[in-house]
Amino acid sequence: MQLLKEMINSYGEVCEGNVLKVGNFFNQQIDITLMSEMGKEFKKRFDNCGVTKVLTIEASGIAFACMTAQYFNVPMVFAKKSASLNSDDDAYTADITSFTRGRKYTITLPKAYLGPEDTVLIVDDFLATGSALFGLIDIVNASGAKIAGIGIGIEKAFQDGGKKVRAMGIRVESLAKIKSMTPGVGVEFCD
Repeated sequence: MQLLKEMINSYGEVCEGNVLKVGNFFNQQIDITLMSEMGKEFKKRFDNCGVTKVLTIEASGIAFACMTAQYFNVPMVFAKKSASLNSDDDAYTADITSFTRGRKYTITLPKAYLGPEDTVLIVDDFLATGSALFGLIDIVNASGAKIAGIGIGIEKAFQDGGKKVRAMGIRVESLAKIKSMTPGVGVEFCD
């Protein structure tokens, strides 16, 4: 998706440790036009898949997951990374490790929000090692729902997450696939 690539080139910052900072337009300060275009693109790519729910993980994927759900006219649900006082005990859970934060989480999603009648489009902001996606896939599988596919904002194709998920036979569509990135130099995208 050309608009996302342009935003990454113009406003992204490559840092040591394979970190791409895009907080100024993608996850802390959000460019709503970009999010809307991403939602439209996912709708176009997964239009005939029978999507009944859009699923993501808190927090950065929520913005474009909402936009995607709006174009599909279906609910958006997200797995929480931490329990709260009003958390539902009857929930699906999975353990993940955040690449960016280097921290382990047990994600949860109430069972009432996902079931065998659903066809789920999983979306997430980044795909690096795939830990978050594997957790979301585990939750969908535990619910008995069907996975329509996975929509990714930015995939770091030089890391192995995308290969592992695709090897499971799951369709993955990434709007910007990064071939390499170097601090002080920038990003090179896959064709």
